Amino acid sequence: MEATMPRKALTWSMLMGFASFIIIHACAENYEMGRHQFSGGGRFRDDMRKMQEFKASLIRHDSISAAPPSVSPSPSPSYVDPSPGRNSARVYHVTSYGADPTGERDSTDALAEAIADAFRGPTEGFLIDGIANLGGAQISLEGGYYLISRPLKLPAAGVGNLMIHGGTLRASDDFPTNGYLIDLSASSSPNENEKTYESSISAQLSSSSSYNYEYITLRDLMLDSNYRGGGISVINSLRTSIDNCYITHFTTNGILVQSGHETYIRNSFLGQHITAGGDHGERNFSGTAINLMGNDNAVTDVVIFSASVGIMISGPANILSGVHCYNKATGFGGTGIYLRLPGLTQTRIVNSYLDYTGIVAEDPVQLDISNTFFLGDAYIVLKSIKGVANGVNIVNNMFSGSNNGVGIVQLDQSKGPFKDIGQIVVDRNNVRGMNIKSTVGRRSVQSNGTSWTIDFNPVLLFPNLIKHVQYTLSTGGNAFPNHALRNVSNNRVVIESNVAVPASVFVTVDQGVAN
Repeated sequence: MEATMPRKALTWSMLMGFASFIIIHACAENYEMGRHQFSGGGRFRDDMRKMQEFKASLIRHDSISAAPPSVSPSPSPSYVDPSPGRNSARVYHVTSYGADPTGERDSTDALAEAIADAFRGPTEGFLIDGIANLGGAQISLEGGYYLISRPLKLPAAGVGNLMIHGGTLRASDDFPTNGYLIDLSASSSPNENEKTYESSISAQLSSSSSYNYEYITLRDLMLDSNYRGGGISVINSLRTSIDNCYITHFTTNGILVQSGHETYIRNSFLGQHITAGGDHGERNFSGTAINLMGNDNAVTDVVIFSASVGIMISGPANILSGVHCYNKATGFGGTGIYLRLPGLTQTRIVNSYLDYTGIVAEDPVQLDISNTFFLGDAYIVLKSIKGVANGVNIVNNMFSGSNNGVGIVQLDQSKGPFKDIGQIVVDRNNVRGMNIKSTVGRRSVQSNGTSWTIDFNPVLLFPNLIKHVQYTLSTGGNAFPNHALRNVSNNRVVIESNVAVPASVFVTVDQGVAN
């Protein structure tokens, strides 16, 4: 009995020495590997610590049954779902919620759940008062094609700084015909199929702000309304961005902006029917591609290739730049841009392209149309509602037609004549194959006599309206006749002299001098 104890001790000592040799050898190898791979010593110190812990576990009496020590993980944010791939750094991947990227199954519930999770995330203070900042949370469609059967709505109002991007949404055959694929309007209550939640911002979601949302970005999306309603609805929101979107097969509006402030639509394509022009069904195009019913919005570098109305504007202080409209042609009853805000237009249309479809402005007040190209007999109509036209610039544009006698600017006075006219400038337009119309006329006549009449009706826009006349009478020889402006009526100017002389008369008239 006494002899066995030293042998057991010797055996245990040998085992410990062998284990130490293995550990030291392994550490040396790890050190050599780390020395070549890393410039710092962090990896070596970590390996040594782990080996020391492993060695200590071998010599503890409870080494077999004891659980190995572990490092406490960093606390996870409360919004992170434990499911692998559910989300990452506030990027919510919709396929992780069960959305079908092939478009074979309805993905509405999955998409709604991803949006609700984004709302459940932490906030970074506020944007405008009453709008909680979601910190740039993203709903990623991951390049998929998703079928939805009801509008995608945000669960509640009062948040901002959120992006939905990167995929295709298509309305199902039972999608509501008065709905929009993406609906940024305040929900009175969440859909019963959407998640409800309680969080620290629950009180803020009944926002004290006058706006529903701020800084919502919709980017890199294709929206197919399947001829069952519209594409995007933005209601009473602030600083919404719609960028690089392709919206088609709508029957109401491709994009509706109502109230709110500063919705920017950029680099996008909209058309009820997918066509590149010359469509045999063009007479039947319907719907409105972009309907702006609010102020201070911008449409930039946008193509509208089919719709009855390209852009409808019924709010002030909007700007359109780089817009190409070749929706339903004017000859078929279409309108490229319709300004429906009589008496308070305040709209700028610059550097755009009206392609066989024109512009209509009701009672225009403060309207600028400049550096724009009108092709295919496309023209501008000023439409009288209460007879007001004031502060209108139609300058430096190009008009190209087919020599059919179409005027570049026309008046619609079917509801009464224009009576309150001031500060109208239609001038310096480059015209080919159409009839020039202007508020400024310059003509000359030559004859031998005592009276010279210059008719400006072929040029002047408004009938019987000349507010300012300048003329020069030039005669040869030694005659110095007395001469005077005798009459200005019906857009005709009459100059008379006291004696008959051969003379050239140069006349400039203006209809748009300020009152």
